[in-house]
Amino acid sequence: MTAGSAPTVRIQREDFDTAAEIERLTRGKTDIGGVVTFSGLCRDEAGRLVALELEHYPGMAEAEIARIARQAMERWPLAGLTAIHRYGRIEPGQNIVLVVAASSHRQAAFEAASFLMDYLKTRAPFWKKEHRLDGTAGDWVEAKAADDEAAERWTTAAVGKLGG
Repeated sequence: MTAGSAPTVRIQREDFDTAAEIERLTRGKTDIGGVVTFSGLCRDEAGRLVALELEHYPGMAEAEIARIARQAMERWPLAGLTAIHRYGRIEPGQNIVLVVAASSHRQAAFEAASFLMDYLKTRAPFWKKEHRLDGTAGDWVEAKAADDEAAERWTTAAVGKLGG
C-alpha cells in the first residue's frame, strides 16, 4: 500500500454492500490489476438455524483486525484492503464478513485476502451463538481445528514453503 495509507476496518451491526465497498476501495486508482473479495455468509446446513448471534469485544475487535490487516499490508504489495465484520443477530443467507484486497497483481490480492480471513476465523475476538428453529438457544459455536490449521500455514516456518 502507499505510504501513509491504512486498511479500512469496520465492525458494524448493519449489512454491507460488496459492490459499493469494491468501488470505494478502487475509485480513482489506476495501479490496481486485481481485486479479490471474500464474503462470508451465515449458513444453515442442517436446516435448524433461525439465526446466529455474534458478539464481540468492542475496541479490542477493531484493534485486532486492524493489526492483522497491517500485517497483510506489510507482507504483500497491496493498493487497498478492507475488512468488515458484522455483529448482532444474523439470519441464514445474510452477510457476516467481507474482505476486499486490491493489488497490482492478482496473486498478492489472493494471498492477502486468504491470510486475513484465516486470522479473522481464529484470532478476532468474536463469539457466535446459535438460535434454533425449535426455540432453543444452542451452545456457543466452538472454533474448528481446521481453521487453526489454515491460519498456521501463515507462520514464519510455513511461509518459506508457500513462497508467501
